[in-house]
Amino acid sequence: MKKKRFAMAAVCAVMTIALAGCSMLSSKLNDITGKLVGNSYTITTYDNYGNRVMTTTGDKINVQGNAVETSSYDSDGNVITGYELSSVITITIDGKEIESCGDTCIFAQDALKADVDFTQEDIESNASGKITDNTAIAGVLNKYKNMFGKARVVVIKSQLGQPIVAYSGEDVYWEIPDDLPKFTKLMIDGKALYIHRANFQIIDKSLLESN
Repeated sequence: MKKKRFAMAAVCAVMTIALAGCSMLSSKLNDITGKLVGNSYTITTYDNYGNRVMTTTGDKINVQGNAVETSSYDSDGNVITGYELSSVITITIDGKEIESCGDTCIFAQDALKADVDFTQEDIESNASGKITDNTAIAGVLNKYKNMFGKARVVVIKSQLGQPIVAYSGEDVYWEIPDDLPKFTKLMIDGKALYIHRANFQIIDKSLLESN
């Protein structure tokens, strides 16, 4: 009788550990799913060169990372199975899906309007001894400096450094969301701007003004 009880206790312990492991895995996978907080969004997709590929709008936006199984080995040669995020994200827009891999995506809250949409032919690189001389956006930012009219300018660039779009605001900051894969969240005067696979700079407007 005692042996039977011991066996039952052992089985229960194993099941508890297994369930705990499943729960931890499930929790970890759930950590890479998130919703964009805010009102309606306009989603603009760009290639690595900053060319616009697609524009979509929606009210309920959900972004999910896609986990892939990985294998490694411990010191005894045993196979260890793990999970990591792939480069593919699933964007659900009002119940419809877009699968995206590698492209730059900008999610702009509808109340947030861009000051400038850059085009590739505007990009210049002219030496003038200013702090912005070593950036690819020196010439075009000086060209548009009078259009901003506010204290700070956010310039979003493609993965290859091509300027895409610029916003301005008095109160600008950024943070990394815990529940969105490879995303950065910027707040510009209380309005949300999410970027996926993009570079950005936050520049004091005074640095862009001519002497």
